[in-house]
Amino acid sequence: MGGTQRMTVGQALVEFLARQWTVDGDVRERTIPGVFGIFGHGNVAGLGQALRQLNEADPDLLPYYQARNEQAMVHQSVGYARIHRRRGTFASTASVGPGAANMLTGAAVATSNRLPALLLPSDTFATRVADPVLQQLEHPHDTGIQVTDAFRPVSRFFDRVERPEQLYSIALAALRVLTDPAETGAVTIALPEDVQAEALDVPREFLQQREWRIRRPRPDRDALARAVQAIRGARRPLVVAGGGVVYSGAEEELRAFVEATGIPVGTSQAGGGALVWDHPQYLGGVGATGSLAANRLAAEADVVIGIGTRYSDFTTASRTAFQDPDVTFVNVNVAAFDAYKHGTQLPVVADARETLVELSAALEGLRVDPSYAARIAREKAEWDATVDAALAPSGRDLPGQPEIIGAVQQASAPEDVIVQAAGSLPGDLHKLWRVRDPLGYHVEYAFSCMGYEIAGGIGVKRGAVADGSDRDVIVMVGDGSYLMLNTELVTAVAEGIKIIVVLVQNHGYASIGHLSETVGSQRFGTKYRRYDPLARNFQGEEVLPVDLALNARSYGIDTIEIAPGASAVDDLRAAIARAKASDRATFIHIDSDPHVYAPDGGGWWDVPVAQTSTLASTQAARVEYEEQVRARRPLLGGSGEVRS
Repeated sequence: MGGTQRMTVGQALVEFLARQWTVDGDVRERTIPGVFGIFGHGNVAGLGQALRQLNEADPDLLPYYQARNEQAMVHQSVGYARIHRRRGTFASTASVGPGAANMLTGAAVATSNRLPALLLPSDTFATRVADPVLQQLEHPHDTGIQVTDAFRPVSRFFDRVERPEQLYSIALAALRVLTDPAETGAVTIALPEDVQAEALDVPREFLQQREWRIRRPRPDRDALARAVQAIRGARRPLVVAGGGVVYSGAEEELRAFVEATGIPVGTSQAGGGALVWDHPQYLGGVGATGSLAANRLAAEADVVIGIGTRYSDFTTASRTAFQDPDVTFVNVNVAAFDAYKHGTQLPVVADARETLVELSAALEGLRVDPSYAARIAREKAEWDATVDAALAPSGRDLPGQPEIIGAVQQASAPEDVIVQAAGSLPGDLHKLWRVRDPLGYHVEYAFSCMGYEIAGGIGVKRGAVADGSDRDVIVMVGDGSYLMLNTELVTAVAEGIKIIVVLVQNHGYASIGHLSETVGSQRFGTKYRRYDPLARNFQGEEVLPVDLALNARSYGIDTIEIAPGASAVDDLRAAIARAKASDRATFIHIDSDPHVYAPDGGGWWDVPVAQTSTLASTQAARVEYEEQVRARRPLLGGSGEVRS
């Protein structure tokens, strides 16, 4: 190719990003299909100018999109990345100081969930000719520390372009991490505002089309052989399917594997969609928010086959879910960090899809014992009946969250995507939502970030549209989470992005309110109530006169209010149908009773209770906590001995 082109660092970076492609088997798509940006003095003359120039020259090459909050830009990127199975994501540019800092939460969401997001926060002058510049931090002990340094612990890759010539190596290293399934997460390139606008002679090779091929490593022969031997010796095997199954596109391989062997499956939150809900081997979610069926079999499993799961404390029910004293774990994960989790001696560091193919071949003829198969069918049938009852309308003036979920489920199509992240909804959805499509369940539960839902849902819808899909995206959000980050409704209106938002109004933090009761704190500080200046708390019963439906309507979004009453659930179902028939975004408001809970799934979550207290409620909670904690295991890996 040869030659150079005179460009600024900002211009070179955006043209570089516009020419990156991800290749995954037969699928080839843009690694960075667009850029979100909010401009300030730190990036308006650098990346802002570069994006404007590229927009004039070729508006389709790297489109720019607005957002209303920097955190929301990253949430959109994560939502897009999940539905694209980590093959593509957006870049987000923010200005110096508070603009950059606002992206930190989004970075943590991306890294925690093992989902790619490219962050381009601006930094103060590298030359320090304007020192301190507006919005600059000053530390007498280290004048080089800036806001962008806070991205280091929440990023999988971090670097700062302090000289223009550094751009080439940094950009290439960043894209390698962004597209590596074992390393991906938030990738951060800090860009000092003066460097963004500096010119250099850019080699044309840097600007050529470049492909990043997703690695799908096959399992090591010896590791696979040991795993096969352990599974062949199992009497009560169980698969725990995580997000790696979905990101690898391994749903069909998982289905073939469990149909051939009869091994049952429980899923983590990220693994929702790995099997459809009515598959005979699918027992539902596993762990603290899991189903009774999955947790009963998890407690007795002698070999647990983890596929693409990071084994969070919710998945392991804080290390109480797996109670067989000799349980053995076979951990299949493309990331060695996750494959070796909890002391397993049978890690398989490999791609989920490739491993399932080889496991199926190596285990040909294996079938679980008929008595175990009958147990699986019985547990599934009992749990399905429990869910049927929970989802059914009660006729109460204020419906419980389970029946609200039931109405949304009934009115939605199999390919629709449910989006959630925080509060009591993730737990209820894990138990109750009947996933009918591999990409139909999107619950951000690694960071469980309040405020993710609307922005993440917009990102999911962008991703669906980019794939040519007209599937609807249904965002369910509580009023507490809605108040954290609702302004992206303006983004949906501005761009004509159709999402359906169902706001479940319970006047406070329902999830933490319930948790507060279990630890003996009596819902202290979890209600949205008028402040009592004498008691100096918010524990009264006077509900705030806040009108969130009016708030949403003020943004220009179509709004439907469901009045309390015996027909509320039927009215919600009709509202969802109306929203699906529309070509515009719709906001639906419904009041709920936060004291109606989903059926118990037998899981536990370790939240320590005060060892000493003057409150009788806390004392009682501590007694129960000490009883529960006895079941916790220091390690989950077992002996690693192979049964014959």
